[in-house]
Amino acid sequence: MSSHDFDLLVIGAGSGGVRASRIAAGHGARVAVAEEFRVGGTCVIRGCVPKKLLVYGAHFAEDLEDAARFGWTIEGKRFDWATLRNNVADEVDRLNGLYQNTLDNNKVTTLLGHARIIDAHTVEVAGARHTAGTILIATGARPFIPDVPGAEHGITSNEIFHLPEQPRRMVIAGAGYIATEFAGVFHELGTDVTVINRSDTILRGWEPALADRLLQISLAKGLNFKLNCRLVRVEKTDAGLVLHFADGKSIETDVLLWALGRVPQTEGLGLAEVGVALNDKGAIAVDADNRSSVPSIFAVGDVTDRVQLTPVAIREGHSFADRLFGGKAWRVDYKAIPSAVFSNPPLGSVGLTEAEARNAHGEVRVFTADFRPMKNVLAGRNERALYKLVVDASTDRVVGAHMIGPDAPEILQAVAIAVKAGLTKAQFDETMALHPTMSEELVLMR
Repeated sequence: MSSHDFDLLVIGAGSGGVRASRIAAGHGARVAVAEEFRVGGTCVIRGCVPKKLLVYGAHFAEDLEDAARFGWTIEGKRFDWATLRNNVADEVDRLNGLYQNTLDNNKVTTLLGHARIIDAHTVEVAGARHTAGTILIATGARPFIPDVPGAEHGITSNEIFHLPEQPRRMVIAGAGYIATEFAGVFHELGTDVTVINRSDTILRGWEPALADRLLQISLAKGLNFKLNCRLVRVEKTDAGLVLHFADGKSIETDVLLWALGRVPQTEGLGLAEVGVALNDKGAIAVDADNRSSVPSIFAVGDVTDRVQLTPVAIREGHSFADRLFGGKAWRVDYKAIPSAVFSNPPLGSVGLTEAEARNAHGEVRVFTADFRPMKNVLAGRNERALYKLVVDASTDRVVGAHMIGPDAPEILQAVAIAVKAGLTKAQFDETMALHPTMSEELVLMR
């Protein structure tokens, strides 16, 4: 029996930390997890889960509008922000309880309060010190707020779920997945939304054809974009906020949402004092087995800034616990990780973009399907979907799949299995189409 209080002490009860705690405890380890906010982490409490629920709620705006073309008469429709906000908050509370139950049922001790590492085997939580044979840091990431005068008058994705009322005007700074998702949500709900960005590109790193399609569709829907601009000052007035730009122009708004990316949450943990090294991005530097520069301290999830996705953090936590406490040595495979943007319409992507594939494989073949989904046709919407397959010409393997259109993330998950398995374009072609569906386009590209 170890002389430490616990075999494992996890800092952060998010997706990665909870999975590592549960698996380690299942292997017989004595586990504690420290959490200073709420069990469940960013994804469950103030990230992808409540965001997706807002996406569902917002989409009724177009569904109700389209209903008339399908024979339905909808009278007296109106939207109440407080109802959606409160129902989403209730669901978050339910999930928070389920995550806590998971820890309790696996006999994991929950330590509430801010955690600080004192030495290689000691963590102080809310003034009390606890020792552990191994420490795992799973503190995730936080929204980045730029250093501009008046930046404190903006909000982040942490606060947007709790707005007291729906804003009439909103400016979103940034053009990544968080920015485009909330832009779609609040535009559909009736807010006048403007997206501002320093470059002329949205969704940098995504397949450019999809990003361009989303931009064109968003403009057609009435979303406003101010690109190639630099915000230099935020001024608070009696009427709201005034955003001042380097070109001398300004925009008035009720809410400014910072959506400029997320940075690893490493502050206040005592890392420098105990010798835990950070990389050039300010994330905890770890090896392939998640071990930091201090042998007894490990890290998983967004705090390592390898791939900031919830399923990645979960798998890293699982791998860590199996390796250290279960005698099962396996590592996370970071190839062909599927991802999605729950914009309006949504995007899904797995594998290499066309440019990445050309750099990696030389000659590639590209197949596209550009079509109007059947529902959009009858609804009288001109909005078109775009699917794209990228194929290594030398092997015929599909090395990338990218799509924008209704239910793209749901379809993409199945396609990711094929890309991960290394299936060829010929095997896609040999697969019988399921008609009439949007997904059949994946096996009809010639």
